[in-house]
Amino acid sequence: MFRHAVRNRVFQDVVYQIQEAILDGRLKPGDRLPSERELGEAFKTSRGTMREALRVLEHRGLIEIRLGVSGGAVVKSVNNEQMCESLGLLIRSQEVSLDHLAEFREGVEGNVAAIAAQRADETDVLRLKDLLAVAWDCCRKGPSYRSDFIRADEKLHMAIAQITGNPLYTLTLQTVHDNINRYYDVFLPMDEREIRENYEDLSLIVGAIERGAASEASRLAQHHVQRFNRYMKERERLLVERDETGQSAILNGKRQQNPAQKGVGLS
Repeated sequence: MFRHAVRNRVFQDVVYQIQEAILDGRLKPGDRLPSERELGEAFKTSRGTMREALRVLEHRGLIEIRLGVSGGAVVKSVNNEQMCESLGLLIRSQEVSLDHLAEFREGVEGNVAAIAAQRADETDVLRLKDLLAVAWDCCRKGPSYRSDFIRADEKLHMAIAQITGNPLYTLTLQTVHDNINRYYDVFLPMDEREIRENYEDLSLIVGAIERGAASEASRLAQHHVQRFNRYMKERERLLVERDETGQSAILNGKRQQNPAQKGVGLS
């Protein structure tokens, strides 16, 4: 199954060969890899190199290292957990700014809304309307129901993504929405006007999807994200101004860095 590792890049080549054997199905979930000694002989490399390569594969979620007499490296089922975790960490890191999020979401959520408008059936539309009714109930109760409204908003976004039938859209947007709540907490307190505007956006998007108006649904979804980002950027600017004038700008127990220098500064 394996060939001798390329001498000038032994470590990377070992990882690549085992990874490809797992991804193309030559190694299946539950299969036990040969021992480090046997793998070292197959690749013509040291046990130390093999040990490090197996650790990389374990970190990528491709294998599990089990201890004990019956232990060893066992192939795992490839799942979404690692990707979600990595994307979530990226969103929460200082490498992702509000502008990064907005740019990404405008493109993705615009496409998702357009595809949903083309593919939604009567059952899908009824589900969206039910979720919209929940959002309206939270909206009319006022800002004290902000958290409930945000959850209803998220469920609507995810329902639209699920209508596409594309697991990449669903997985990516679920990870994004799971991690942007921290941005809501800091940059988007949401007063009554903002909650109502948000609801009106959602209502228009659902209406466009119901009519099968793909271009309109896409435009409305992008406008919705742009409005969201505009409010957040304004709150961010005010926090930076407070910080520059010597007032407290403590966010989640840490001092806010200048977002113009590096990302949003949440951790």
